[in-house]
Amino acid sequence: MSRIHDISVPIRSGGLVYPGNPEIEITLQQAVAKGAGANVSSIRFGSHTGTHADAARHFFDDGQSVDKIPLERLIGPALLLSFPEDLRAIGATDLRNHDLKGRTRILLRTRNSALLSQKQFVKDYTYLAPDGAQYLVDNGVELVGIDYLSIEQFHSGHHMTHRILLGRSVVILEGLDLSAPSPGEYQLVCLPLRIEACDGAPARAVLIE
Repeated sequence: MSRIHDISVPIRSGGLVYPGNPEIEITLQQAVAKGAGANVSSIRFGSHTGTHADAARHFFDDGQSVDKIPLERLIGPALLLSFPEDLRAIGATDLRNHDLKGRTRILLRTRNSALLSQKQFVKDYTYLAPDGAQYLVDNGVELVGIDYLSIEQFHSGHHMTHRILLGRSVVILEGLDLSAPSPGEYQLVCLPLRIEACDGAPARAVLIE
C-alpha cells in the first residue's frame, strides 16, 4: 500500500506570512452557536499564503496565470533532494552533486522545514541562488519546490531566481513541509486553487511513495 506524505502546511489565522504579504484571517461569518443554520467562514489571505504555487504572472504581467498551469506539470514523478543544515544558498555547484538527468520536478529540502512551524519569520532562510536556478532551467526542470515561503534570498532586490525560473514558465512551489519524507523519488500531486488570472495560489501538496 502506498504511503502518502502531506507536504503542505496548515493555513490558520495569524499564521506565518512573508513580510509585507496580507495577513491570514479566518473568522465565522455564520455560526451555529449564534443561531445560524450552519457554520460558514470568511477567509482572507494573500495569493502566496502557506504552501503555494507561483505562476509566471507573479513577475511578468503577460505571464501564465496560476489557473493556466498544465496539470501534468503539477502531477507526476518528483525527485526530493536534501541539503546540509549549514548551507544557506543552493547554487549550481551544489546541484551538480545530484543526478538530475531526465528529472522535470525537483524538490529542495533544507533546514527551512524546521522553520515553518516558528511564529516569527526567519530572514536568513536557505534559498536557491540565481546560478542554481539557471542550472535547473538548463537541465529541463519544469517545476521546483522549496521548504520556505520564498525560493529567493530575502529582499534580494534583483529577484533573479524568480525571473530565471518564471521566465521559462517553470512552476515554483514554496512553503513545502519536507521534514518527514526521505530524499528520493516520489509521485507529486500539487493542486493550487483555480483562481482565474491570478499570479499564484495556495495549494494542497502530497508525495506518494
